[in-house]
Amino acid sequence: MSLIGGLAIYGIIWWVVLFAVLPFGVRTGEEAGEGDHVPGAAESAPARPMLLRKVLATTGIATVIWLGVFVLLEFRPVSLDDVPFLPRFGDAGR
Repeated sequence: MSLIGGLAIYGIIWWVVLFAVLPFGVRTGEEAGEGDHVPGAAESAPARPMLLRKVLATTGIATVIWLGVFVLLEFRPVSLDDVPFLPRFGDAGR
């Protein structure tokens, strides 16, 4: 895997994980017990979004997933021919 390819895959994984992590622990102002509603803000806006914590968690999770993808692409411990429900690809070029 090239450096640019690895960075591109990591970036895609990072953004997908971020969007999966963003809703965790979100509470609106009403759910958090804060009676003050900021005029002009959506009522569903989170009271405390905890973005730094979510970015750090996203980075850790994305790094672990990327390492798994790196091992699969570089060392090929499992090939497509090892997956039982896929057709055999070994003779495809003949």
